[in-house]
Amino acid sequence: MVPINTTDVTPQNTRVTNAMGAEDSSVRLQTTLAVGSNPDPVFLEMLVERCAVEPDFFVRDMLSWALTRLPPEIALPRIRQELDSERNQARSQALHTLSKIGDKSTWVWITRDMLRDADDEVARTAWRVAVVLVPEDEEKALADELVLQLGRGDRNVQLSLSRALADLGDVIKPALERAAESSDPAVAAHARATELLRQNPETGFDAALDEAKRVVALGPERAAAAAASAGTETSETAEPAETTEPMEAAKAAEASEGADC
Repeated sequence: MVPINTTDVTPQNTRVTNAMGAEDSSVRLQTTLAVGSNPDPVFLEMLVERCAVEPDFFVRDMLSWALTRLPPEIALPRIRQELDSERNQARSQALHTLSKIGDKSTWVWITRDMLRDADDEVARTAWRVAVVLVPEDEEKALADELVLQLGRGDRNVQLSLSRALADLGDVIKPALERAAESSDPAVAAHARATELLRQNPETGFDAALDEAKRVVALGPERAAAAAASAGTETSETAEPAETTEPMEAAKAAEASEGADC
């Protein structure tokens, strides 16, 4: 592709417009990179409009990057308009771009309706950007709002919510404790899994959720007793592991490692 000189074009420039809508995603990506590398407000409308329809994730992320290159006082008002769009992707990408810009003053644009949006992708993005932008004195209120979404959606949706909640830190603990006592087993399990992740970020989400479901099904006391019993049985029945190996096998292993280096 011939590099595009963005210093002498306008939004009506046919070449740039066509390249932004090219069938080849690599062409769209390179065009967006060129536009972002030479930021000019004349491309604002083109970038925003493309965010709403661009099918490729990497190109969308580049579009958001290009928007961050523009002066915030110019880009933010236009991005805000997209938050009210009827197109789900337009709302989701506008929220994503706000998280990239990171202007704390835009926190007031994140409404309860966005956090509860019926479209999972919009809601997931709203959760992420809310955690990025929330002022310290609003964190508890945000935590109380986000826990209302516990138990929602598939694994990916639940993982996104758990990560957002965990990123809020200790302020989320009381809300999670209340949710863990919910009569809805899906909500209770999701709350317990999120608390496990908050305490130990290295815990895998699937393992945390499986453990949480077990606790919810059995009850905390029975689950603890079952775990203790299983641990005792494993300790009593496990065979001693061999700690040595034939000298020939050890030498062969060393020779193999040396050949690989």
